Amino acid sequence: MDLLGRKKSAVRGGFLDDQFLIAMPGMKDDRFARSVIYICAHSEEGAMGLIINQAQQLLFPDLLVQLGIVDESQAIRLPAKARDLVVRHGGPVDRSRGFVLHSDDYMVESSMPISDEVCLTATVDILRAISTGQGPRHALMALGYSGWGAGQLEHEIAENGWLTCPASVDLLFDPDIERKYDRILASIGIDPAHLSIEAGHA
Repeated sequence: MDLLGRKKSAVRGGFLDDQFLIAMPGMKDDRFARSVIYICAHSEEGAMGLIINQAQQLLFPDLLVQLGIVDESQAIRLPAKARDLVVRHGGPVDRSRGFVLHSDDYMVESSMPISDEVCLTATVDILRAISTGQGPRHALMALGYSGWGAGQLEHEIAENGWLTCPASVDLLFDPDIERKYDRILASIGIDPAHLSIEAGHA
């Protein structure tokens, strides 16, 4: 799926770019239960996003060692920001591939702007920058991504699988993963206890 490559050359993004996708209680796929996904690219050809509220067991310093960016002795001397960076489970597709959502104060040639404030970089440069304290002010690291084919996401939304809302940068980069689902719903005035699993059709 080359939605990201196509997005770089597109003048206008899809209508769900820079939106949160919030799993409804009746979500049939357990992998996405209570998940919040940040949509990075959406077009007629499909959609791509990252789950932002599921943590991996793998720690960021260990990932840097695995990738050969630092050795074990350097890993214990990483800046606090790098040491504490939580690696998220971005989705079930291509789970060995890394993605970093980050603030727009860091840009390399491969960085892709998603909104005025959020960019996506999927190359090792940004991991090196974070490891030396030269990275972006805000960053969210994920392994794997969530993807949909043409019309698939729209169908799932119509079937009441997902709720959508504009993404808040504060909630996107907030380190409180445990409460992110409830807090994002609360930010749009919804109590999770009142969500229905039945699709409503006018």
